[in-house]
Amino acid sequence: MQKGVKFRIYPNREQQTIINQTLGCCRLIYNKGLAMRNEAYQNGNKIGYSQTSA
Repeated sequence: MQKGVKFRIYPNREQQTIINQTLGCCRLIYNKGLAMRNEAYQNGNKIGYSQTSA
């Protein structure tokens, strides 16, 4: 049986800024990898995880 637990956090302004910057970087990297995979797929190729994460 798996159990989920949620925690509420209350970051201050500095922590919120760092969280927002980190999530922004994650979105950028994810979207670039997704664009690479989509472009390769349109060209008839496939890109795996190892090529995307390199």
